[in-house]
Amino acid sequence: MPMPIVSVAQMREWEKMTWGTGQTEAAVIHRVGQGLAQRVLALTHPNDLVLLLAGKGHNGDDVRAVQPHLTGRRIDLVEVTDPAKAYDQLEVCLGKDPALVVDGLFGIGLNRPLDKEWIRFIQRLNQSGCRVMAVDIPSGLDAETGRNHGVAIEAAITVTIGAPKIGLLNDTAWASTGRMEILSDVGLTTCPFKQDLNWSVPEDFTGFPSARRVGTHKGTYGHLAIVAGSRGYHGAAVLAARGAQRAQPGLITLHTPEAVYPVVASHLQAVMVAPWRADTKLPGPWTAILMGPGLAASDLPDQMKLQARLLWRDSALPLIVDASALDWLPLDITPRNAIRVLTPHPGEAARLMRTTTEKVQSNRVAAVRDISRRYANAWVVLKGHQTVIGRMEGEVFVNSSGNPHMAQGGSGDVLSGFLAGLLAQPALQNDVLTTLRYAVWQHGAAADRLQLKQPNWIVEDLLREIGLPT
Repeated sequence: MPMPIVSVAQMREWEKMTWGTGQTEAAVIHRVGQGLAQRVLALTHPNDLVLLLAGKGHNGDDVRAVQPHLTGRRIDLVEVTDPAKAYDQLEVCLGKDPALVVDGLFGIGLNRPLDKEWIRFIQRLNQSGCRVMAVDIPSGLDAETGRNHGVAIEAAITVTIGAPKIGLLNDTAWASTGRMEILSDVGLTTCPFKQDLNWSVPEDFTGFPSARRVGTHKGTYGHLAIVAGSRGYHGAAVLAARGAQRAQPGLITLHTPEAVYPVVASHLQAVMVAPWRADTKLPGPWTAILMGPGLAASDLPDQMKLQARLLWRDSALPLIVDASALDWLPLDITPRNAIRVLTPHPGEAARLMRTTTEKVQSNRVAAVRDISRRYANAWVVLKGHQTVIGRMEGEVFVNSSGNPHMAQGGSGDVLSGFLAGLLAQPALQNDVLTTLRYAVWQHGAAADRLQLKQPNWIVEDLLREIGLPT
């Protein structure tokens, strides 16, 4: 069942419905404390010092409930009802260099500007450089708008309770939120809200894709055509092809300009490589086409751009368009029920919308809707932090996996190849949204695993990791 992204009012109503079933606030707080403690233990080592900051509301109650479960950790608990009086105690605790600070000063109910003493208190914590885990929402942040009330805790991790809060998707919240995780199993009823905006979680992909049946063959799993690479950008073609291989379609044929054909072909074995010429026939015996990675050289022939426009307008095949090829697309209608997928980063999205990157980032969901509306109801994968997947109507999903170390050249080429390799498989074309979400989530999850094992990983490592079980 999709996990909805909720407003403050919806969260309050959800809690009220839970209390109406006989569940108590105390029982939920106890379970929240247990869940938060498990995360604290995973983030620290035996005998580490953990600083707990507890305000006077339920957010503070959640943090106080953590304390009994922190086996093997040293604990400092600071009760903060008056920040001026607690400031000196904060200084003493920060001087002990805590391994982790747990922020429970304010919860989702904060809707007023902070006074100067609160600002001073929070700024001191931010200046300390200590790693912070925020509970539900970073203190000082507005859970509805994502803007701060004068200042906000700058957390490395935010563990939000029940479901994601709408304000945490705003780009103004990202610097405070850090990595967002969900603590959902806390005793609340099943979320009563079903809406278009949802958060992807690993459990969404249990059993997906289905296990392959015996007796099938490479023809069962499709034939992907890729048009990619150019002078100075041949590596993008190789990365996209190898990313597609990790999705395991039956066959892959890479078409690349003659200028880079020798070097591209020398890097690939199972992938068939052909030089692209003006008379290259697309469509061919394919089940999907990917166009765009590395098509950035200034000397690309006009016939290639024309071919992209014609494929967009006329082909009944799934067409995935990435990178420079996004700029070639016409605002034309496409064949009925034809699968079209666009995978822009924010800068490319801004060009598609004829606007600025800042405008795209200020409302990424609206950007996905707008791009899809302009381009024939195409599916849109708006890449970046909290990648958004959807189209002009219906469900939109925000991805939960990934980390800032994915900001490397070639990462997007791996994603477009992996995604296209999945969509080339006829069985996976029946549920395009789940296939896209799975590709994006796997891409981020692979980066998360790499970050735990080898912080200086490179994109070639991502190729080896993507698609592995988590």
